[in-house]
Amino acid sequence: MDKKGKITAQDFLNIKSNEELLTLIKDKKIPFKSVEKDLIYEKELKDLQVELVKLQQWIAKNKKRVAVIFEGRDAAGKGGNIRRFMEHLNPRSSRLVALNKPTEVEMGQWYFQRYIKELPNPGEIVFFDRSWYNRAVVEPVMGFCTDAQYRKFLVQVPEFEHMLYEDGVVVIKFWLSITKKEQLKRFEARMDNPLKHWKFSPVDKKGQELWDKYTYYKGEMFSNTHTTYCPWTIIKTNSKKTARLEAMRHVLSKFDYEGKEDAMTYLNPDPNVVMRYYRSVVQND
Repeated sequence: MDKKGKITAQDFLNIKSNEELLTLIKDKKIPFKSVEKDLIYEKELKDLQVELVKLQQWIAKNKKRVAVIFEGRDAAGKGGNIRRFMEHLNPRSSRLVALNKPTEVEMGQWYFQRYIKELPNPGEIVFFDRSWYNRAVVEPVMGFCTDAQYRKFLVQVPEFEHMLYEDGVVVIKFWLSITKKEQLKRFEARMDNPLKHWKFSPVDKKGQELWDKYTYYKGEMFSNTHTTYCPWTIIKTNSKKTARLEAMRHVLSKFDYEGKEDAMTYLNPDPNVVMRYYRSVVQND
């Protein structure tokens, strides 16, 4: 068999890593752009996850408290991002927080109370799959809170976050930005995949219908809760894989942890994908 431009069975037997496969594809000038892209992604993901492990060890050693909040419209990729962040972390000093709707008792408590008990302990990093910001967008859009409760939240949240900041808790707030067209595409993919049916809810169905209403409340949230001590960071997520890598880079770039200088990949996020909120920024959603 002519080996030029082809990968033989013997080639596959000789390959011992994705890096070797990628080199072989380039040497043989095979136009496997999608395969090449996936292999590069897997290598970058692995290298960044190594850095996250190092960061976690530094956080544990120095008793730091870190909370990473993932917000965004439905299907923006919050869960997928968090899974890649946590994949190789030590579960003893990392947690996922994804709260259900409040109980009757919790509904009678101060709004922030059920979130306070989920904040990171010394030496711990906590990932929030949605957070107290439910009251900023989802609840008013869906009518799950009164206007008075919503207004009170907007007044209290900067003060609440300032107390966390003064006490040394590092809060990183991500808004995952997705276009309306891409959201619909992902909703349809969920319905076609029996393994993802559980992800689709009645609230999701309203996401497209109430798109403009979500946009309004999202803008109000940014205007009232974007602060110098606890800013919003926007990540464009139409490309899921790119968003995951760049979110990791952003978190890693925020800390001077031990071994950072030995990273096998670059740790500064792409400013075309990751950006701090500004009123002038044109966003996906």
